[in-house]
Amino acid sequence: MNHALAHLQPYPFEKLRALLGSATAPTGKTPIALSIGEPKHRSPEFVAAALSANLDQLAVYPTTLGIPALREAIAAWCSRRFGLPAGVLDPARHILPVNGTREALFAFTQAVVQRDVDGLVVSPNPFYQIYEGAALLAGAQPYYLPCLAEHGFNPDFDAVSDDVWQRCQILFLCSPGNPTGALIPLDTLKKLIALADKFDFVIAADECYSELYFDEGNPPAGLLSACAELGRHDFARCVVFHSLSKRSNLPGLRSGFVAGDADILKSFLLYRTYHGCAMPVQTQLASVAAWSDEEHVKANRELYREKFDAVLAILDGVLDVQRPDGGFYLWARTPIDDETFTRELFAREHVTVVPGSYLSRSVDGHNPGANRVRMALVAPLAECVTAAERIRDFVKGLDA
Repeated sequence: MNHALAHLQPYPFEKLRALLGSATAPTGKTPIALSIGEPKHRSPEFVAAALSANLDQLAVYPTTLGIPALREAIAAWCSRRFGLPAGVLDPARHILPVNGTREALFAFTQAVVQRDVDGLVVSPNPFYQIYEGAALLAGAQPYYLPCLAEHGFNPDFDAVSDDVWQRCQILFLCSPGNPTGALIPLDTLKKLIALADKFDFVIAADECYSELYFDEGNPPAGLLSACAELGRHDFARCVVFHSLSKRSNLPGLRSGFVAGDADILKSFLLYRTYHGCAMPVQTQLASVAAWSDEEHVKANRELYREKFDAVLAILDGVLDVQRPDGGFYLWARTPIDDETFTRELFAREHVTVVPGSYLSRSVDGHNPGANRVRMALVAPLAECVTAAERIRDFVKGLDA
């Protein structure tokens, strides 16, 4: 067996199940899960209709590159969303459909990393655990950049040494962040592009939460936005990952894309032809419909705004928690250690959250997720309100 498998840590939800295994939830309260970031809003009916209308494509072998219609729809969406000049993003060279961002992030790392005992894959901390697992299985060493409140829950990139940048092969970004919801400013993205040029590493921007934000008139910038402002029309060393899972409430469709540097994507496509991961044609055609419509995405954002408004009003003055820049998570500070908070909240109120320390790694004795919990506001509004009321009562009970 691959010896690197021994270095993989259990996923946060495995740790959570073990933590709650000895706890007994109250039978008189219905369970409410704020733990898993699985969208619960209704999937768009027109996407389901497009999928069912093309079931005859089950008889067709899909190509890894995907159908032109999908790549064209994605390129058009990117150009609208990130302010790219017309024609700069070539659907044939700069776009590659993938089966969701998780699969793509892992595969991309295997394709890009040159196995080197000194090679680093740099990521935020806390982080989406696939970054770490992909790095280890590609033969690189994960390097964690803490995301602390004093830096707006973004890494302090200025504090990273030249030696780390020199050894870096991939820099993972996540904006809005999971679990913090923090956005990386446009000027910071430009600085990171300059560092990528200087030290020759690839920026892999995980932007799967990019369409969940609060100011309808001010959508957050992404790595493609930074490239556009810099006139970097070849997107050199820059690759972005997007998905329909959160944007369109379609996690089961397993549909996303990778876009950016054409030379990198050419090699990634070669890897994927051996990887055997082509998206079914009927899924591609349903995805065309989803990427071509924004009204359902606006309605989705409004549902999240309602939940954040309601939940934060209940928790105000009770728990140290603020509205994030984007995404659907609350990153709350706990008055007791995060594992105890999580276990006792479940035992007393039948509400499930994730300890922040399970989403982070300890570096030099400090875990940036310690004494925090992640709450995913994915349940219906009424359930989120009930959960917030139970959390409020639980926290007040700790002081009694």
